[in-house]
Amino acid sequence: MNYFLKANKNLLTYSLIILIVIAIFGFNFFISFIANILLLLFLIPLLLLVLVFMGFNSYKSKIDTCNNCGAISLGLSETCINCGADLENINKKNQLDKKPSESTIDVKAEEIK
Repeated sequence: MNYFLKANKNLLTYSLIILIVIAIFGFNFFISFIANILLLLFLIPLLLLVLVFMGFNSYKSKIDTCNNCGAISLGLSETCINCGADLENINKKNQLDKKPSESTIDVKAEEIK
């Protein structure tokens, strides 16, 4: 019996702590505590996935394509690395970067017969 207590000292200690916590705070506290830990284990990877997705979209929005040669640039330089064309005058394909006041919509009325 003495060997069993020496070998499982940590197990015995943690078991006593859990029994004391349950006796003082109740079984509901223990279940809530375990559920919160499991919820965190689920939500932390989800939060990391959202952060990676936002970082990827931020990275993707900084990519410029040269109209002259088609080379891809990260937007860090003002000229194309491949052909030397000016990259500042590139019309962005991404419509989300434009201000609403810069966009106009032409509407033509036609009579249907």
